[in-house]
Amino acid sequence: MFKLVSVLSTLFLTMFAVAQTDGVSFFKASDSLNTSRRTTVILTEASLATLSIVGLNALWYSDYERSKLHSTNDNSEWLKMDKLGHSFTAYQLGRFGAQALNWSGVSEKNQLIYGATLGFSFLTAVEVLDGFSAEWGFSWGDFTANAAGAGVYVGQELLWQEQRVQLKYSFSQSGFANQNPNKLGDGLTEAFLKDYNGQTYWLSANLQSFFKETTIPKWLNVAVGYGVDGLLYGSADLQKIHFPNQERSQQFYLSLDLDLTRIKTNSTFLKQVFNVINVIKVPFPTLEINGKGKLIGHLIYF
Repeated sequence: MFKLVSVLSTLFLTMFAVAQTDGVSFFKASDSLNTSRRTTVILTEASLATLSIVGLNALWYSDYERSKLHSTNDNSEWLKMDKLGHSFTAYQLGRFGAQALNWSGVSEKNQLIYGATLGFSFLTAVEVLDGFSAEWGFSWGDFTANAAGAGVYVGQELLWQEQRVQLKYSFSQSGFANQNPNKLGDGLTEAFLKDYNGQTYWLSANLQSFFKETTIPKWLNVAVGYGVDGLLYGSADLQKIHFPNQERSQQFYLSLDLDLTRIKTNSTFLKQVFNVINVIKVPFPTLEINGKGKLIGHLIYF
């Protein structure tokens, strides 16, 4: 559900930019505060957030029994893949939020205060809805993961004034969703959002930003990833009951990647396109260490 909100929010911001046709200058960030742009950004983000919260409350949480605000400890579930999803979402929404304010000419300080915290603020509001649902509960683990994702963005801006390390995502169908579609998704679209077995979360580091005196291409990254296999229930105990013969395992990956935002182009429109699709890790040859400690090579891994 959190990833669904992330995808919809990202698509909305993309459509908001692409739908404008008043020339190349529209895509360029303002050199000084542009109050009309700032107003547009604030109203757009506030409307989107409100509609999302209201929609989630009406269409999702209304199907479950309400309760008093309570917390839950789900840190042992899903082999931490759900927590990485929270961090990724908070990071990317914060990145887009800060960039939207930069486009408006807002100061760097306010970009971080009001823009980079967009994902954290929104996901915290959703977490409160969880807290009033008997089905779930407010998760301090999720809250911490949200803060960590926003912190990755803000920390780098404060330290380096650039994003040298980015959180990215990739997906390929695993086949496990067919065994438990209620939890992992019925069909490709749902599996893309819910099947942790097909998802990989990456830390993608730009080499040239760390080794500036070298001839390394500015767009070349090295990425480390984390994924899982055989995950059919969040709880290991429930999985032993329903799928006693299915082992759960973790995988770690090492690969190359591209930072599309560092590719030179004179087109401000293409820069925005590259900026949006840069949330996805580019397929490359990859080394994997599986749950049994075995090293596996992939010609192309996505």
